[in-house]
Amino acid sequence: MRPTTKDLAKAAGVSLATVDRVLNGRSGVRKKTIATVNDAIKRIGFERNQIAATLARQRAYRFAFAVPRSGGEFLDEIIERIREFDRVGRAEMIETEVIRIDDRDPHEAARTLGRLSPDKIDGIAIMAPETPQIRDALHRMRERGIETIPFVANQQEDGFVGIDNRAAGATAGRLMGRFLGQRQGTIIALTETTQSRDSLERRLGFDGVINSDYSNLRVLPTLETHGDPGRTRHVLRNALDAHDDVVGLYIMGAEARTPIEVGGQLNAINRLVVIAHERTLSTEAALRSGEIDAVIHQDPGHLVRSAVRILRAKCENRSTLASQERIRIEILIAENL
Repeated sequence: MRPTTKDLAKAAGVSLATVDRVLNGRSGVRKKTIATVNDAIKRIGFERNQIAATLARQRAYRFAFAVPRSGGEFLDEIIERIREFDRVGRAEMIETEVIRIDDRDPHEAARTLGRLSPDKIDGIAIMAPETPQIRDALHRMRERGIETIPFVANQQEDGFVGIDNRAAGATAGRLMGRFLGQRQGTIIALTETTQSRDSLERRLGFDGVINSDYSNLRVLPTLETHGDPGRTRHVLRNALDAHDDVVGLYIMGAEARTPIEVGGQLNAINRLVVIAHERTLSTEAALRSGEIDAVIHQDPGHLVRSAVRILRAKCENRSTLASQERIRIEILIAENL
């Protein structure tokens, strides 16, 4: 029979109450005692009965996803997957909800996060640009007993849920170089904001491949659109007017709809090799019509499920299966949609 909590308490030389506090991550236990209990867990091969532990809580786990107020089709897809999980997760005593934060005002976003109470939220996955205000808000939430995890947008913390964005950018660079072949010219790189760590890492990966293996290509400085159609039209038209040798367009952000529409209106997109990120209704349609050549994708359903599993594991002071939580980089073309 597998070891019980009584066996664990005996092996660690502590009371059942202390074991309970350590297993549930409660306060009032010295670090030395926590280390002793964790050593005993490894020594006797203790595995917690998670179903019994959840029932003993006498209430469901409550996890929130803090996502931007503004966003496009990919964000809509993520929100739908969160709500879908909430419908099916209640059978496992897990509830999920969406909290909208002002991603353009880090102070307001931090205030929104600061109002969250551990009495109502057990853990939160946060999708927001990396700023000092957000980092401080995450730290204060953990101090209040709310588990946190960066979601899609990396905050340089352990347990980030999302693809390896540097590898994703390198993948886009390889596809761009292969599709262009021996053509010479410049590549336009577009994103909503360079404050986003995922865009910065994608650009690093993209540049690494292009600069090392494709001397016939040159990538222009990143253009920021801030998700605004008017600004997108302005920066894209200026880049095309200033460089008559543009051969490629790399859309680094998660929202490709506006750049695709603007590029089509400028009669530019059909003569360029275009690589975008995230599968949405717009990128699907653009792949089928030939307006873009490939999409680098991450499964939003997997993102949500992984975030919930990791948050629950944090609440229960246990590890997760790393291979299960690895988000794959998918390459989509018209033929494999």
